[in-house]
Amino acid sequence: MRTHMNKLLAAILVSSLTACATQGQGPSASAALTPTKGNTTSGTVTFSQIGAKVLVNADISGLKPNAEHGFHVHDKGDCSSGDGMSTGGHFNPTAQAHGAHASQAHHAGDLPSIKADANGRAKLVFESTGITVGTGVSNIIGRGLIVHRDPDDYTTQPTGNAGPRLACAVIAAN
Repeated sequence: MRTHMNKLLAAILVSSLTACATQGQGPSASAALTPTKGNTTSGTVTFSQIGAKVLVNADISGLKPNAEHGFHVHDKGDCSSGDGMSTGGHFNPTAQAHGAHASQAHHAGDLPSIKADANGRAKLVFESTGITVGTGVSNIIGRGLIVHRDPDDYTTQPTGNAGPRLACAVIAAN
């Protein structure tokens, strides 16, 4: 009887783990940030859909040392202008006010600011429920990604007063 119960528990455990694994990781995307004219900021950012959340992993260099920088998904996937302005405004498919990524109301494209270390490099890992990879109105594939010179104040509408654009990328499906 005990052996039968152990086999049953093992089968349930394997079944549960398999269900979790198949429900977990979904589509992914990446962005190769290139400097805008006169800047040196560059880096890579990956986006992985995991259930209802997107895991964002950024590694960015060429920033002002020990400074905070605004970081946003922008509406248009177009970096052709040289200054990043061709990406348009923040990605905002649900017509929300600009705000902090952690607040209830904010643009889908409002991401946490990045903080450079003493060497001008920033690494950032966070989860977002405001964006999606590949499906829905909040899909970021084909959108622009911008690193700004200044910190986002999370108040000024609609931009956050984050200043000029240091680097630009188009988010592409993997």
